[in-house]
Amino acid sequence: MLFIGQSIVLGLAIAFVILLAWPRLAPNRVVVIRQAQSAPVSVAGPVSYADAVDIAAPAVVNINTAAVTTYRPQLFLNNPFFRQFFGQLTGPPRKQLETSLGSGVIVSPSGYILTNYHVIKGAQEIEVFLKDGRHTPAQVIGTDPASDLAVLKIDLPHLPVIAFGNSKKLRVGDVVLAIGDPFGVGQTVTMGIVSATGRNEAGLSPLDNFIQTDAAINPGNSGGALINTDGDLVGINSAILTRTGGNQGIGFAIPVNHARRVFEQIIKYGHVIRGWLGIEAQTITPELSRALDLKTMGGVIVAGILRDSPASKAGLHPGDIILSLNGQATNNADEALRAISRQRPGTSVVLKILRHGKPLTLTAIAVNRPQQLPIGTIRQ
Repeated sequence: MLFIGQSIVLGLAIAFVILLAWPRLAPNRVVVIRQAQSAPVSVAGPVSYADAVDIAAPAVVNINTAAVTTYRPQLFLNNPFFRQFFGQLTGPPRKQLETSLGSGVIVSPSGYILTNYHVIKGAQEIEVFLKDGRHTPAQVIGTDPASDLAVLKIDLPHLPVIAFGNSKKLRVGDVVLAIGDPFGVGQTVTMGIVSATGRNEAGLSPLDNFIQTDAAINPGNSGGALINTDGDLVGINSAILTRTGGNQGIGFAIPVNHARRVFEQIIKYGHVIRGWLGIEAQTITPELSRALDLKTMGGVIVAGILRDSPASKAGLHPGDIILSLNGQATNNADEALRAISRQRPGTSVVLKILRHGKPLTLTAIAVNRPQQLPIGTIRQ
């Protein structure tokens, strides 16, 4: 019995040692894992943006435009029965009054207002309404259809003025506020964030990279202010991407840095001065590269050159591939257009190109873009 008892005690001792050495062998053993403490999340930004609105809103105006247009009414409402005998008949010319609504921003104590070109396009009368209740006719100082901007002027004392911000400092996720007059209901403020910067895929204008925001922008907001939380102007609300005609959270604003350059040139020269070389360029896509058996995917291909243009005088040929402009690589036709347009007339533009696979360097002298030429996405 003594031997049996000693054996049992020895077995239990051995089992205890084994369980200590290999705890996973113990049945129903509870393993406690210590959770790491999460760092406290600091909430940045004010609870209210009323101070920013108080600063900026008085300088945002409503713009009403009117124009008398002439049209010929269609007789019989284009009824197919009558059309087969009489063709498409129209009545005598008639006149009708067309009105539209938009917004604008006072950017100078002298009464200068920035707005969209499409807000005042074709207008014969323009009336500006201020937040303080005053209203007055406005004069068009200059327009820039290429960037969809226009400068107006009003003559009133003690005008509120908005401060220019810096759109280059905007980051995706920054809170922004849109101020304007949507649907003519009166001045309205909406809040969102910067959804993206450098947007140029929407086909709005090849000359600028737009700010995308989900702040609600609707018809009537065009030309109004996009501000930051300090009340500074960072963009001019210009367009929305929508399938219904109303806001769907995809709005676009012209960056204030570009709008300010356009404004200053219109005030100084009466129009915007842009560099021009007279080329048509096309972005090299994989399909184009395969079709032309190109050895590179970089650069843009010269599709055409206008006669007697700076590019023609510099020796550029159709089919050349432009790799860089003044040392800046370019892989997109719109980027190339913007880079050329930023050159002041009379300055040299150094073009590094490939011609039949061989590198060449050419120098063209930019000239002022002819005013009668339309702005295209690939012509510059």
